[in-house]
Amino acid sequence: MPRQPSSPDPACAVSAAAAVLADRWCWLVVRDVARGHRRFDDLVAELGISRKVLADRLRHLVDAGVLERVAYTSAPPRHDYLLTARGRALLPVLVGLQDWGDRWVLGDGEVTATSTHADHERVHALVGTVVPALRLPATAGDGAVVDGPTVLFAYPATGTPSPLPDGWSDVPGAAGCTLENRLFRDRYGEFRAAKVAVHGVSTQRPEEQRAFAEAEAIPFPLLSDSALELAAALRLPTVRVADTVRLRRSLFVIDADRRIRAVRYPVLDIADAIDWALSRAG
Repeated sequence: MPRQPSSPDPACAVSAAAAVLADRWCWLVVRDVARGHRRFDDLVAELGISRKVLADRLRHLVDAGVLERVAYTSAPPRHDYLLTARGRALLPVLVGLQDWGDRWVLGDGEVTATSTHADHERVHALVGTVVPALRLPATAGDGAVVDGPTVLFAYPATGTPSPLPDGWSDVPGAAGCTLENRLFRDRYGEFRAAKVAVHGVSTQRPEEQRAFAEAEAIPFPLLSDSALELAAALRLPTVRVADTVRLRRSLFVIDADRRIRAVRYPVLDIADAIDWALSRAG
């Protein structure tokens, strides 16, 4: 068992958790490891942190059981830092913290499924980023996020089979997910002719996605990011509606090497965005 950090109030779970994620550097280390930056020098470059401070935070997170060290060379000894099960369980908290920051610190508190100034810049900065080699629950088993050249579209939620919460249509940018899936379905032959895969992703449960895909004859995989692994890895924009984290609508053209070639965000005109994706994916 990992060592339990001391807490000024051992009966309080918030206090105990705060002792593990002791300062902002701990949170940022977890954020960047989730993004795929797993080696010491890579983390130094990404975080702009001193080597001494980074070594201290990595040691603390390993001792707390959030990270584990896995050797990738023995001469000289070098290690990757990977999230443990305890660390992966922090991803919804990390995404929630990002969502809170987007809405209340960098935004005006409005609930919206379209872009804000802060997340607009962050999403467009993903061009050139390599998508981590993640596999997520899909409408047919598990599926890779990227399977060769891929167009990936993120969407908040469809209303089948589970009804959408009250007030869904009042949230700017939330409506239109069923239409988006249908339009990609109707244009799927064109993507196949261009030898480009199409994947949809939402935070809905896999069984909900399977029921929707069967009802709508969706021919491409729908991926479930209910554990928020992809959202954390790419820092995707989210919105919380009825106490559930939803992905904001965004569109990515990804090359076979998993590198993001182009980003469409916000997606305000779905049909035009699909034309855009076809023009850049071939």
